[in-house]
Amino acid sequence: MLANRPTLRDETDRPHLVPDGVQCDAITGVYLQGRGFQGSDVRATIIVLLRRNRVAALSVLDVLAWCGALYLAVALRLDTVVLAWTPTMSGADARVPILGVLAVGAVASIAHLAFAWVLKLHQGRNAIGGFEEMVALGAVVVGAGVVAAMVNGFAVLMVPRTAVISGTVIAFVFCAWPRALWRTTVAQARPAPAGGSMVPIIVAGAGEAGRELVRSMQRDAHQHWDPVAYVDDDVRKKHFRHRGVAVRGTTRDLERIVATTRARALVIAMPSADSTSITRIYDLARAADLEVKVLPGVHELLDGRVSHTDVRDISPLDLLGRHQVETDVSGIADFLTARRVLVTGAGGSIGSELCRQIVQFDPERLVMLDRDESALHSLTLSLYGRADLESPDVVLADIRDAERLREVFDHHRPDIVFHAAALKHVNMLEQYPAEALKTNVLGTRNVLDAAEAAGVGRFVNISTDKAAAPENALGYSKRLAEGLTAERGSTAQGTYLSVRFGNVLGTRGSVLTTFAAQIAAGGPVTVTDPEVTRFFMTVDEAVQLVLQAAVIGSDGEALVLDMGTPVRIIDVAEQMIEMSGEDIAIEITGLKPGEKLHEVLFGLEETGERPIHPLISHVSVPQAVGALDGVSTSGTADATMTAMRRACTSLVQRDVEARP
Repeated sequence: MLANRPTLRDETDRPHLVPDGVQCDAITGVYLQGRGFQGSDVRATIIVLLRRNRVAALSVLDVLAWCGALYLAVALRLDTVVLAWTPTMSGADARVPILGVLAVGAVASIAHLAFAWVLKLHQGRNAIGGFEEMVALGAVVVGAGVVAAMVNGFAVLMVPRTAVISGTVIAFVFCAWPRALWRTTVAQARPAPAGGSMVPIIVAGAGEAGRELVRSMQRDAHQHWDPVAYVDDDVRKKHFRHRGVAVRGTTRDLERIVATTRARALVIAMPSADSTSITRIYDLARAADLEVKVLPGVHELLDGRVSHTDVRDISPLDLLGRHQVETDVSGIADFLTARRVLVTGAGGSIGSELCRQIVQFDPERLVMLDRDESALHSLTLSLYGRADLESPDVVLADIRDAERLREVFDHHRPDIVFHAAALKHVNMLEQYPAEALKTNVLGTRNVLDAAEAAGVGRFVNISTDKAAAPENALGYSKRLAEGLTAERGSTAQGTYLSVRFGNVLGTRGSVLTTFAAQIAAGGPVTVTDPEVTRFFMTVDEAVQLVLQAAVIGSDGEALVLDMGTPVRIIDVAEQMIEMSGEDIAIEITGLKPGEKLHEVLFGLEETGERPIHPLISHVSVPQAVGALDGVSTSGTADATMTAMRRACTSLVQRDVEARP
């Protein structure tokens, strides 16, 4: 079916399938009726005729350009515009030799057409008016100019020698200008959508992403978006115009621009913008009664290129989780490339993103370990496009099984280990603290033992902000895991460190997924306390900093990632309800056991320093030497909780007493 459908061409002469219900010229692929060109019928007719006769039209254009250029060059050289049949090229009665101009023009034109045929200049090898065509056109014009100069100088002097040189430059301008005009004309004569008018849209950001977005919108025949204005807060761009779309002001001028353009939507085309900037623009756009859409963050764009198909509705992730993250890519590459890397908890939210980012640095081997076979299935499918569970690098194992871990580490001999396996849900672990102890503490010790025995060079324990001033089972267990990692760093040959960060947006069980489910169910949305706050970061940004921290960290440290400003949870709930367009109530349930009103990234006894990276603080972690004495997985939940609390307290006290 598709093979029989006609194609249309955009201003770059690239073919596209014609949408259903659209009539177009069968030869040129240009819209004729129905969803025809936006513009006059005369313009559409001219476009059709020129495309049908492209080679002839461009050939005639270039011949006329050479003749006109040579006449102008000779007229400028002789300071006269008077024509003469015989060459009179000096004195007060100098005349432009029309025969000479025509003769040299004929030579130049023949050479031009010959070179153009060789380079397929007129046959559509390059997009008309594009950079590639200008390069080819320049080569053809210069070649023709050299031939004309040689014939004029060595055969018979028909026009002044310098006129041929200047005429070559003028000929290039005369050939290039109509091509640029053609490109502009076709760009403005783009097709309108069927079934209604295009939706006027404002593009926030006149940078490279904004320009690519406008170009993509104008080329696409299926979309209903009509970019009518840019807004940009960079005053240097106030006169900027691209493809007929001008910067009409800054984001603060949205209401005035909407009144002028009748725009109904705004796209934030700034992939590198942080959450603060996006929130500000979002608020201004909503105040101007605009629907708001956004381009994904720069790390979400698969190939770094921008298209109208990338545009999506704005989400809480954009308003909360985008941070300006700068990493030393070369340093991370040196750290991971050609190394054997093992990730525990590889099927989890953090572990899977670690694997996705690590594989980009071409490690010698990436070993993915998890106890959840379904999670490993999904991970391998996302990484390689196939669920290759038979691969020896996909390991099904439980970190609670010390013997099994030793087998895995002895077989793969990893150079680097990222330990992301953990139980993490606060409320669940408050009920079952022994499970937190078994996985987060004793399981971590098993991984540390296996890593030391295998001679691992660098071990990175993924921790949480709950470990700073812990008050619940998750915090106690992760604090003890940090202490065990620091202790191992003092005895093992490799480098052992922890990385600590707060809530990661979009992970399973995060507040966003909970709120989304409650809104979909019609509410109410439950919030524990109106004043409760949390730190937020997207998973890809957190993992970028984890990789950077792994490069710069030292033995016994906890590296704390800068999570930005804490956000009130009730504000998140209200924002998500507003985005849904539903009238949903918020219910205050009260803090549950183990929950804090405000999370912190540092304990009272901790002082963070940032000697290397502006977003990563270094904290000294007390070693958990003997801290697990008396801690047991048997007994009641209260007994286990008390034992972990006591172990954490003694750990901190010893560290304070040991300081000078």
